[in-house]
Amino acid sequence: MSKSIYVPLDVPKDQQKTYTSNFKTITHESGRLMLFAGDQKIEHLNADFFGDGIHKDDNDPEHLFRIAAKAKIGCFATQLGLIARYGADYPDVPYLVKINSKTNLVGTSQQEPSSGLLNTVEQVVRFRKSSGLKIGGIGYTIYLGSEAESEMLSAAANAIFEAHQNGLVTVLWIYPRGKAVKDEKDPHLIAGAAGVAACLGSDFVKVNPPKKEGASSVELMKEATLAAGRTKVVCAGGSSVDGEIFLKQLWEQIHIGGCAGNATGRNIHQKSLDEAVRMCNAIYAITVQDASIEEAVKIYEKK
Repeated sequence: MSKSIYVPLDVPKDQQKTYTSNFKTITHESGRLMLFAGDQKIEHLNADFFGDGIHKDDNDPEHLFRIAAKAKIGCFATQLGLIARYGADYPDVPYLVKINSKTNLVGTSQQEPSSGLLNTVEQVVRFRKSSGLKIGGIGYTIYLGSEAESEMLSAAANAIFEAHQNGLVTVLWIYPRGKAVKDEKDPHLIAGAAGVAACLGSDFVKVNPPKKEGASSVELMKEATLAAGRTKVVCAGGSSVDGEIFLKQLWEQIHIGGCAGNATGRNIHQKSLDEAVRMCNAIYAITVQDASIEEAVKIYEKK
C-alpha cells in the first residue's frame, strides 16, 4: 500500500501543511480513501431513502450524520447546506463538501446532463473558518460526453485550483453520460474519464466499475487506474447488494484493479444504524487496514 503524499504544485507553500494534514486525515495515512457518500438527497431525491428494503431511519437526514459519527470512515461527503444544519452536533466528523449537484428528474432524452455549482470554493473556505468543522476537501461531478461538458470541465478545473490554493483535497465524480455516450460502462471510456481527472489535477476520481461482456470488471479496472497516474481512483459503490458480495468486490477492486478506495452510499445508509456502522467498519478494514475479505465479513456480521 502506497502511503506517499504527492503535494501538487498548485498548493502554495503556506498551505502545504494544511493540505498534507487534510490528506492524512481523510486517508488515515493509508493512501486510500473510504468515502461515505451522502449526496444522494439531491441526486436521487427520496428514492434512495424511503421504500421497500430501506430501513425506516434512512428517511431522516440525521441518519447519515449518526452513521458518520459512530463508524470508521475516511470522510463524509454531502452538500454544505446539510452540513450547516447538522454539523454543530457532529463536530468530529471529517467532511468533504459536494459543491455541485442535480436531481435525476430531467432525463437525457429531455436535456443533456449538466450539474451546476451550489457553492463556490471560497464559500467552503469561509464556512470552514466560521464553523470550525473538519472540512478536508471538495467534490465535483462531471458528466463527460454531455453537450455541457466544457462548462463542467472548466468549473472543475477552477474549483480544483482554488481548493488546492486553500489546502483542500479534491475528489471528482466523473460519469460518461449524454446522447453521445453509447455505453456508460465502456472500459476505455471509464479509463478516459480517469485520465481527464488527472489532467484537471484532482487528487481522487470516483468512477463506475467498467463492464464488458465476457470480461472481469476488476481486470478491466486496471486500464483506468493506470490512466489516472497520480490521481487515485475510487470505485462507486452502486445500488445495494449482499454485504459479503459487496466486500468481496471492494477487496478485488483494490487488490486486483488497483483502486485506491471506494465511495459508498446506499450500501451503507439504507441499513439500520447498527448494521450501517458495521458495514462502514468492514469497508474501512479492507480499505485502510488491509484486512482480508474474511476478516471484513466477520466485522460486518458481528452482532
